[in-house]
Order: sequence, then structure tokens, then C-alpha cells
Amino acid sequence: MAVLDQQRLYSAEELWELSHNPEYADLRLELVEGELVVMPPSTGIHGGSASTLNVFLGVFVLQHKIGYLTTAETGYVLYKNPSGRDTVYAPDIGFVLAERLPDGLPDEYIPFAPDLAVEVVSKNDSAEEVLRKVNNYLKYGTQLVWVVYPRLQQIVVHTQDGARTLSRDDTLDGGAVLPGFSLTLDEFFK
Repeated sequence: MAVLDQQRLYSAEELWELSHNPEYADLRLELVEGELVVMPPSTGIHGGSASTLNVFLGVFVLQHKIGYLTTAETGYVLYKNPSGRDTVYAPDIGFVLAERLPDGLPDEYIPFAPDLAVEVVSKNDSAEEVLRKVNNYLKYGTQLVWVVYPRLQQIVVHTQDGARTLSRDDTLDGGAVLPGFSLTLDEFFK
């Protein structure tokens, strides 16, 4: 396998080419202001938490026909910088309202930030990395960010108005993005 040059800056188009190159097929790649970030494979608890939450969200979204859910392999171009310092994230779960994609999901990166981004924190994620992602999501238009901490059995809900931490006794709701969605965290963390 060729070595990725993590010292240079990449555009969203170059990330697309890299991620579709058979040499890099097993890598999850993201961009943060043009800097390439290689994401390691997730742990079982990470994948299980993301999958479980995706099931609850998926049932709600399908029943209400309000938009599209995506999983961790889906790239969102949060920001296209004229100098090529693009930001492309692949949230563990993403959600886009139907009216923002009138023709359905594209066969390329989604060209804007998701309405909801869910990030499941793994033991190798630093607090700084998580906070940078949350701040970038909110900065570039994501209305709601859920950060799931499986080991702590907590979810931190971030909006433009601030953050609040939910634990097992609380209920997660979809706010203005997914009105009517609710999930008791006791049920989720079982």
C-alpha cells in the first residue's frame, strides 16, 4: 500500500479519489480544513451503539417519511474552502431533511452538513477531537449533534444554544430536527 501524505492539504475531490482507490479501500478518511484524518476501525461497543441508535432513528424516519439517514461511510462536505482546505466528515449517523435533498441521496458526497450528526465516542477519541468535530458541525450548519458515550451511558446533546448531558434516567428527543422522536436512554443503553 502506498503511504498517504498527511503533510499536504487535500480537497474534497481528492478525498473522493483517494477513498475510491483500491489501495485505500479499508481506510475511513475524513478532512479537517484540508488535513487528512485516517479513522481506525471502530470497537464492538462503538459499532453496536451506533447500530442500535440507527435502528431507533430508522424506524422513526421511515414511519414519518421526513428525510434520509446515513451511516459512517457517508461523506458530508461541511465546507468547501476556495484555497482547498475543505472539511469532509463521515458521522457515525447522519440525517438530512427530505426537502434539502428533493432528488434523493446523491451518488457522491452529500454537499452540505447534515441536519443531525451522531458521533459515538471510542476510547481512543480525545476530548479535543470530539469537541472540534462538534464545533465544526455547528459552525457549518448542523442543527443538532448527539455525542454518545457508551461507557458512561450518556449522550451530550449540542445545539446552537448550548449543550446538555443526558443519562440513563433521561429521554433523548429530536428537537426541531426530528419532532416527535423520543427514546429513553435506559431503553437505548440496555
